[in-house]
Amino acid sequence: MNTHDPNMRPTIRQLDEAAINRIAAGEVVERPASAVKELVENAIDAGARRVGIEIADGGKTLIRVTDDGCGMTAEDLPLALSRHATSKIDGSDLLNIHSFGFRGEALPSLGAVARLTLQSRARGFDAVELSVEGGRMGAAKPCALNGGTVVTLRDLFYATPARLKFLRSDRAEMQAIADTVKRLAMAEPSVGFTLRDVSGGNDRVSFRVEPEQGDLFDALRGRLSRVMGAEFTENALPIDAEREGVRLTGYAALPTYSRGTSVAQHLFVNGRPVRDKTLIGALRGAYQDFLSRDRHPAVALFVDCDPHKVDVNVHPAKSEVRFRDPGLVRGLIVTSLRHALATAGHRASSTVAEATLGAMRPEPVGPRVYHMDRPSLGARTAAYRMQAPDYQPVPPYQQAPQPTGFADLGGSYSGRVVEPVAEAPREDYAQRPLGAARGQVHENYIFAQTEDGVVIVDQHAAHERLVYEKLKKQMAENGVAAQALLIPDVVDLSVDDAGRLLAVADDLSRMGLSIEPFGAGAIAVRETPAILGEVDSQGLIRDILDELDDMGETHLVQEKIEAILSRVACHGSIRSGRVMRAEEMNALLREMEATPHSGQCNHGRPTYVELKLSDIERLFGRT
Repeated sequence: MNTHDPNMRPTIRQLDEAAINRIAAGEVVERPASAVKELVENAIDAGARRVGIEIADGGKTLIRVTDDGCGMTAEDLPLALSRHATSKIDGSDLLNIHSFGFRGEALPSLGAVARLTLQSRARGFDAVELSVEGGRMGAAKPCALNGGTVVTLRDLFYATPARLKFLRSDRAEMQAIADTVKRLAMAEPSVGFTLRDVSGGNDRVSFRVEPEQGDLFDALRGRLSRVMGAEFTENALPIDAEREGVRLTGYAALPTYSRGTSVAQHLFVNGRPVRDKTLIGALRGAYQDFLSRDRHPAVALFVDCDPHKVDVNVHPAKSEVRFRDPGLVRGLIVTSLRHALATAGHRASSTVAEATLGAMRPEPVGPRVYHMDRPSLGARTAAYRMQAPDYQPVPPYQQAPQPTGFADLGGSYSGRVVEPVAEAPREDYAQRPLGAARGQVHENYIFAQTEDGVVIVDQHAAHERLVYEKLKKQMAENGVAAQALLIPDVVDLSVDDAGRLLAVADDLSRMGLSIEPFGAGAIAVRETPAILGEVDSQGLIRDILDELDDMGETHLVQEKIEAILSRVACHGSIRSGRVMRAEEMNALLREMEATPHSGQCNHGRPTYVELKLSDIERLFGRT
């Protein structure tokens, strides 16, 4: 990289304004979605209630943002296009920030790399227009505009053509723009957004939401339902908690509504969409006991605090933040989410039943049979009776016996019907959430009847979760047993790494891992968790350090212990293939109802599926 000629002395020179703006644009505007983000945030800061975005060719040839905000005067426009000129802060306190933007860099940076036209009208003033092309500002002139501001950006990066080569396809850039608009729409439920694709002279609405009404949670729920889908809000738990001036609100989905990637994780700090390691690590910690590492929770969480407690000026695109007390924020997230998941009890996501019905629904093979074309009730009854096992014709003058259903199949197939116990007082279990056990099929699945449907339980997965929760409870009450090493393992590290490990020594000790300093840059491992058996101390310590580097904290030891408990629970639970008595099945159902997190196994898969009677009837065409 060093191409300097040692015989020549480099000269320091002041760059011109155009070059400065193009450099700033490289930091702020990475792609068309970045430009849309800056312009829409300006519109929201201006008090807009409706924002319209028009895009052509993925934002490469046209980006137009229209708002009904406060607008600007003829005196404001030239300043708006100057670097570090802003109406959002006065410069006296760079932490007391209550707006999206505050640096005054977006418009001049965009004007340096594209053809920018700004039209605006403030209340009580005439509309005015000002254009910038490649950093050269034109003269202000009157224009026709009812109110608000219209920013038109054409030929993005025409002044820096090398940047165009790094842009993706029009479709990919349009998808990135849509994702950006949706995140801002979630942050501002009271603002309406319309995104249009006007490529090739067309006018296609890609995304539209109207301003939401109601209180905080009603408006947020409505907006999330429209942006993330109704399935998310149906399977999400409301979150509202506060600790030492930091408030957490939003919605977190059930573990059984997990995703294969983190695309459904939306995090906001003081209304600003962010991707922060502290928040992502806290989210992973909250769900680590319910999801495998390849599954990701779906959430929309909002952290609100005093602006002085968080620095939003640590990233060029303001997508990362730095908290003054990250431990407080992390603890609030983990505790609040785990409490919400615990209060959900045995609940599983509704999408499990929908997927089951979808798998059971046959492919259409002929024209639909309407009610008027069906056989009569008497004909259907006779047909069902003739198809029953051991059918014997009944003379017309004799009363037909009542069908006994699955009881006729006793012993013929891998299915059993639960017979009521005469001497035991019968309780109407059907009114309970998971109903009353009616049978067992393939010695693994329990069929239970509820008031309005059927529940199918995976007996092994359900009992595995129950045993796991009991083991965790016992460990929390009695602590983690530690085994002392006859000869301590000495691990050589750098001085900085040793210091970071010793800073969390108390946390590690509570999990059964005891460490202490052993000279400069070394630590001695005195005790390890007994449940882990023989431990590679060197590898474990270095894995903990890697996690500290990545997340700022470590839960590796706890995760390893809980993985062992999970395996113990798997081996200690009811095995597939075991025949269960009626009282055993009902006892399992009642324990599931009383145990938190019993709706999913230790890997996040559902332990039961509930099918509503109306869905079953629709499956058979009875509606």
